Amino acid sequence: MGLGPVDVAVIAFPGNKFTGKIAPALAELVSSGTVRVLDLLFVAKDAEGNLGSFDLVDLDPEVGAHFSELVLSAPGSLNDEDAQEISDDLEPNSSVALIAWENVWARRFVDALRDSDAVVIDQIRIPADVAEAVLPAL
Repeated sequence: MGLGPVDVAVIAFPGNKFTGKIAPALAELVSSGTVRVLDLLFVAKDAEGNLGSFDLVDLDPEVGAHFSELVLSAPGSLNDEDAQEISDDLEPNSSVALIAWENVWARRFVDALRDSDAVVIDQIRIPADVAEAVLPAL
């Protein structure tokens, strides 16, 4: 079976208020076989505008404990170049988590597309808050 589509989410934490509370939801997606986390990179900008990036092992122990069971399949695939790319959009005294994951749930569909000689020419992800604003309550 081939690789499923890969997403990279850039999740902002204004005021550098990253607590790790997203870890249980991410772990649930992994344990259910929905996604496979490839890499995770944190980028922070201090009040003076100085940029820094760090990996899971560099997290504050209290925050890092939330991610202790998370296994990265392709560590290092997100790097300083990625951190630099988002730095212009990062406000002082804020941080972001870049999370790259494979959509394991879509592997079979991707294989079916290949077997059908089909080609995906575009794919669009609509953020949840935008979808909630325009779709009737489901």
